[in-house]
Amino acid sequence: MAQLRQDYAQFTARDAEVLVVCPEDRKAVQAYWQRERLPFPGLADPDHKVANLYGQEVNLLKLGRMPELAIVDRGGVIRYAHHASSMSDIPPTKTLLDVLDQLNRAVAQSLPVEKV
Repeated sequence: MAQLRQDYAQFTARDAEVLVVCPEDRKAVQAYWQRERLPFPGLADPDHKVANLYGQEVNLLKLGRMPELAIVDRGGVIRYAHHASSMSDIPPTKTLLDVLDQLNRAVAQSLPVEKV
Protein backbone atom coordinates (compact mmCIF):
# COMPACT_ATOMS: atom_id res chain seq x y z
CA MET A 1 0.00 0.00 0.00
CA ALA A 2 3.00 2.24 0.38
CA GLN A 3 3.36 2.20 -3.40
CA LEU A 4 -0.29 3.16 -3.86
CA ARG A 5 0.13 6.01 -1.38
CA GLN A 6 3.24 7.20 -3.23
CA ASP A 7 1.56 7.02 -6.66
CA TYR A 8 -1.91 8.19 -5.61
CA ALA A 9 -1.60 11.64 -7.22
CA GLN A 10 -0.86 9.99 -10.57
CA PHE A 11 -4.17 8.13 -10.37
CA THR A 12 -6.24 11.14 -9.35
CA ALA A 13 -4.58 13.18 -12.12
CA ARG A 14 -6.21 10.69 -14.50
CA ASP A 15 -9.65 11.19 -12.90
CA ALA A 16 -9.39 7.79 -11.17
CA GLU A 17 -9.95 6.77 -7.58
CA VAL A 18 -8.17 4.03 -5.66
CA LEU A 19 -10.29 1.83 -3.41
CA VAL A 20 -8.78 -0.98 -1.37
CA VAL A 21 -11.07 -3.80 -0.26
CA CYS A 22 -9.81 -5.32 2.99
CA PRO A 23 -10.70 -8.64 4.63
CA GLU A 24 -10.63 -7.05 8.09
CA ASP A 25 -13.50 -5.46 9.99
CA ARG A 26 -14.24 -1.74 9.93
CA LYS A 27 -12.41 -0.95 13.17
CA ALA A 28 -9.19 -2.63 12.01
CA VAL A 29 -9.33 -0.96 8.60
CA GLN A 30 -9.97 2.45 10.13
CA ALA A 31 -7.06 2.06 12.57
CA TYR A 32 -4.70 0.97 9.80
CA TRP A 33 -5.74 3.84 7.50
CA GLN A 34 -5.22 6.39 10.25
CA ARG A 35 -1.87 4.94 11.31
CA GLU A 36 -0.54 4.76 7.74
CA ARG A 37 -2.20 8.05 6.65
CA LEU A 38 -3.54 6.53 3.46
CA PRO A 39 -5.16 9.15 1.17
CA PHE A 40 -7.56 6.74 -0.56
CA PRO A 41 -10.55 4.89 0.88
CA GLY A 42 -10.45 1.42 2.37
CA LEU A 43 -13.52 -0.78 2.41
CA ALA A 44 -13.92 -3.33 5.20
CA ASP A 45 -15.09 -6.66 3.77
CA PRO A 46 -14.81 -9.20 6.61
CA ASP A 47 -17.57 -11.39 5.14
CA HIS A 48 -15.91 -11.34 1.69
CA LYS A 49 -19.09 -10.14 -0.05
CA VAL A 50 -17.29 -7.68 -2.33
CA ALA A 51 -14.39 -10.06 -2.90
CA ASN A 52 -16.82 -12.78 -3.94
CA LEU A 53 -18.66 -10.44 -6.32
CA TYR A 54 -15.40 -9.81 -8.17
CA GLY A 55 -14.22 -13.43 -8.02
CA GLN A 56 -11.22 -12.82 -5.80
CA GLU A 57 -9.43 -16.09 -5.10
CA VAL A 58 -8.92 -17.31 -1.56
CA ASN A 59 -5.98 -19.70 -1.15
CA LEU A 60 -5.28 -20.68 2.44
CA LEU A 61 -1.97 -22.24 1.43
CA LYS A 62 -0.85 -18.83 0.12
CA LEU A 63 -1.86 -16.71 3.14
CA GLY A 64 -5.52 -16.10 2.29
CA ARG A 65 -6.95 -13.75 -0.30
CA MET A 66 -4.84 -13.36 -3.38
CA PRO A 67 -4.35 -9.75 -4.47
CA GLU A 68 -6.74 -8.69 -7.19
CA LEU A 69 -6.74 -5.44 -9.03
CA ALA A 70 -9.56 -4.11 -11.17
CA ILE A 71 -10.16 -0.91 -13.05
CA VAL A 72 -13.89 -0.28 -13.08
CA ASP A 73 -15.38 2.49 -15.20
CA ARG A 74 -18.10 4.85 -14.03
CA GLY A 75 -20.74 2.55 -15.47
CA GLY A 76 -19.54 -0.31 -13.28
CA VAL A 77 -17.88 -2.22 -16.13
CA ILE A 78 -14.57 -3.90 -15.34
CA ARG A 79 -12.11 -2.60 -17.96
CA TYR A 80 -8.99 -4.27 -16.58
CA ALA A 81 -8.53 -7.13 -14.12
CA HIS A 82 -5.46 -8.78 -12.70
CA HIS A 83 -5.93 -11.93 -10.61
CA ALA A 84 -2.67 -12.52 -8.75
CA SER A 85 -1.04 -15.93 -8.43
CA SER A 86 0.86 -14.95 -5.26
CA MET A 87 0.91 -12.21 -2.64
CA SER A 88 3.67 -10.38 -4.50
CA ASP A 89 2.03 -10.62 -7.93
CA ILE A 90 0.93 -7.00 -8.31
CA PRO A 91 1.10 -5.11 -11.62
CA PRO A 92 3.41 -2.11 -11.76
CA THR A 93 1.90 1.34 -11.49
CA LYS A 94 2.95 2.12 -15.06
CA THR A 95 0.73 -0.69 -16.38
CA LEU A 96 -2.29 0.68 -14.53
CA LEU A 97 -1.62 4.27 -15.59
CA ASP A 98 -1.28 3.12 -19.22
CA VAL A 99 -4.69 1.43 -18.99
CA LEU A 100 -6.23 4.57 -17.50
CA ASP A 101 -4.66 6.72 -20.23
CA GLN A 102 -6.12 4.41 -22.91
CA LEU A 103 -9.56 4.54 -21.31
CA ASN A 104 -9.44 8.32 -20.97
CA ARG A 105 -8.42 8.69 -24.63
CA ALA A 106 -11.29 6.44 -25.70
CA VAL A 107 -13.78 8.46 -23.67
CA ALA A 108 -12.40 11.76 -24.98
CA GLN A 109 -12.71 10.59 -28.58
CA SER A 110 -16.33 9.54 -28.13
CA LEU A 111 -17.50 12.83 -26.64
CA PRO A 112 -18.83 15.54 -28.90
CA VAL A 113 -16.64 18.62 -29.13
CA GLU A 114 -18.33 21.76 -27.92
CA LYS A 115 -17.86 25.02 -29.79
CA VAL A 116 -16.40 27.79 -27.71
